[in-house]
Amino acid sequence: MNILYCGDENIIDGLIISILSLLKNTKEDLYIYVFTMNYSNEIKKYKPMSQDYISFLDDLVKKTNKNSFVKLIDITDIANNCLPTANLNTVFTPFCMLRLYADQVDNLPSKILYLDNDVVCMKDPKKLYNIDNSNYELVGVLDYYGSHVFKKGLTKQYMNSGVLLLNLDLIRETELFEKSRKECQKKKMIMPDQSALNKYCKKRLIVDRIYNEQHDLTKDTVFRHFSNTFKFIPVFKVQKIKPWNIEKLHNILNVHEIDDILEEYLDIKRRLIK
Repeated sequence: MNILYCGDENIIDGLIISILSLLKNTKEDLYIYVFTMNYSNEIKKYKPMSQDYISFLDDLVKKTNKNSFVKLIDITDIANNCLPTANLNTVFTPFCMLRLYADQVDNLPSKILYLDNDVVCMKDPKKLYNIDNSNYELVGVLDYYGSHVFKKGLTKQYMNSGVLLLNLDLIRETELFEKSRKECQKKKMIMPDQSALNKYCKKRLIVDRIYNEQHDLTKDTVFRHFSNTFKFIPVFKVQKIKPWNIEKLHNILNVHEIDDILEEYLDIKRRLIK
């Protein structure tokens, strides 16, 4: 099972939790790739993902399955050729958009499951991964909020980009990622790469929300995506609660189903700090 994550050192908490959740729920070989780059701007200094962290996680997955691995891929040279210049200073960091360069990376498998670092696996994802995606650039789930706003007539087609099954061969053929990169380079958007992907993706398969549940955890949920949610009562506010915000996760979202994973995460965090 090929998995892709993207980010700088700031994603390490989410990366640990997400990988632990995969180890808990599947016995498949896990070939995990992590994109990073060396980038900073006048507003913020970023640190690329450390090889030390990746080596630690590689050892971790091998304890469960000796065939599994975690591999760091620095795509600085590739990304510098087409940085998302119009969106460099948005709330979405340039590292969020690194998945859009996957078609430019040599020796990456064509079929790969992209996951945001705030996605937690709750059940075996094999059924999602084994979908025949040979005719689809992207396989994904409707965005919980955006699909109601960005409709084509009465049809809901607007996908959330936090869990995407990619067909890189077809993506190269249709130039989906290339078009999306150029869009992020020239046009400032609220949700840059997600908006660009939805604009240019013509061959998509929409699957059940259990594969990217962005709102309520159910007994059938395969991936719980802790994306931003909106609260309307008593006043409108954006609720940003991630799996590593454990107190808020318990007290506000009332999520306790991943406590065993969080205990292991905290133990790993303590060891990493030492």
